[in-house]
Parts: sequence; C-alpha cells; structure tokens
Amino acid sequence: MIPAAVDLDLLRAFVAACRIGNLSRAAEATGRTQSAMSMQMRRLEGLLGKKLLRRTGRGVLPTAEGEVFLGYASRILTLGDEAAARLRQIPLAGTVTIGLPEEVALASLPSALGQFHRIHPDVSLDIIVDNTAAIGPLWQQGRLDIMIANPSGVPDDAVASWSVELQWVCGLDHAPDTARPLDLVVFPEPCTWRRRMFEILAEAGVDHRIAFTSPSVAAVQAAVENGLGIALLTPECIRVPLMRVLPRSQTMPPPVIVQYGLYARATRTPAVDEAIRALMSGLR
Repeated sequence: MIPAAVDLDLLRAFVAACRIGNLSRAAEATGRTQSAMSMQMRRLEGLLGKKLLRRTGRGVLPTAEGEVFLGYASRILTLGDEAAARLRQIPLAGTVTIGLPEEVALASLPSALGQFHRIHPDVSLDIIVDNTAAIGPLWQQGRLDIMIANPSGVPDDAVASWSVELQWVCGLDHAPDTARPLDLVVFPEPCTWRRRMFEILAEAGVDHRIAFTSPSVAAVQAAVENGLGIALLTPECIRVPLMRVLPRSQTMPPPVIVQYGLYARATRTPAVDEAIRALMSGLR
C-alpha cells in the first residue's frame, strides 16, 4: 500500500526526474529548486523504503524498482489530469495533424496524446512519426498543424524549446576496447545526433567507426543491447536492464546536449491549441 504522505506533487516530481534524466533540469521544468527536488526524491524513497533513482555521470536513471514505480506513478497522474480535464472540458471538434520524430514519440507523448483523444473524442488526430528529415518537408508544405523537431533546420519561431541530454550507452556486458576504434551505432544522415556524435569524438581525438546504421530507434536499441557498439540515446530510450550508461573518461566524452522545438501555425483552431497544451504537458 502506498503511504498517504505520497501525494501527487511527489509523483509529478519523480516522473519529471525520470523523463528528463537530470534533477536540476527537472527542477526547472516543474518550478522547483534543485535542492527541493533532491529533497523530494529522498523523501519519496524514504516513504516507499526503496531506492528509486541511481546517479550517472551527469544525471539520474530509474533503478529496477524505480522503473516499476514510474509506470504506476505515470498512470496515477494521467488519471488525475484526465479527470480534471474532463470536468472542465470545452467541446472540441476538427482534425489536428502532428509530426513527431521517433525518438520523441517513444517517450511520454503517446500517453499525453492518448489522454487528449479520450477527453476530446470528436477531434481526429493524424499523427506522423518519422525522422526530422522526413517531417521537415511536410511542415514546409503546410501539411502539419504541429511539429516537434530540431530547430537547426526550421526557419520558424518555436512555441517552446528545450534541451535533451543524450547519454553514451552500450550493452550491459559490453566493454569497449580502448586499443581499437569505437564501434558506433548510429542513425543515417541527415541526423543532428549523428553529426554531434562525430564532432565531439573528433574534438576528443577518439578513433571510431560505424558498425551499425538504422533509422529505427528500436533497431538501434537492439544493436546496443546485443553488444554491436555504442550509441547516443535519450534517458527515455535507455532500457536499464539491458544497457548501461558509459561514464566520462579519457576515451569517452560527456553527454551530448541537443535542442528540440515545438512548432505550430500562427493561425490555429481551438483544437490545435488544446493539442499543444497536451503535448507540452507530456514533455514536462
């Protein structure tokens, strides 16, 4: 039984810490100080009697117990938000077309969009999940109402922007051979992650080679888990039981920071505005 002292505020802080993978940025996203966020995580662990988070080089990841609790905490928050939204709901209708990069769509957004669909059943959601290179032209052609993408190739101003910390990861039992070039698991060009990976390794003087290339996040995850090489992944894409985060060392650079933005047309329907709010809620 969950102690009564575990309130929704604690759950929301924990979910934010897991999704963002960094306590200071999670604190900023939820309107807390870093010390308050750390204190809340310790309090939650004390109430449950379990270690929920483990620290990495520059962030945090959920433990096995934390992964289990994250699922329940997310469901509790979703139900609470959905109940509140349903009670104050304004009837909406129409179609909203959304373009999402796969690495973002795998994280918290399906839950947010599913909740939106349940609250507003008369709004048709057309969701396209692909890489940024494929989504960008659809935006330029005016075929999307909302898009999430890396800002580097988008001339428009973002409604909101944020940074994502990419971790260097390998299979749980994989031990990179420092005497040989690093085997890399990468996405194909054009890819911001790939370019940043190569730039940082070159700056650090680390020899490397491409061992595996795929446009699919699931395929990249499988390649990493089976020891084919090292990849850059968001905290949400790191499957803790099968992967490990590589600590910073002479041969391994620090985590890589990349930017994302949420874009929407200047002229929007109420349904599009509500979909934007749902997406932003899922990203927090």
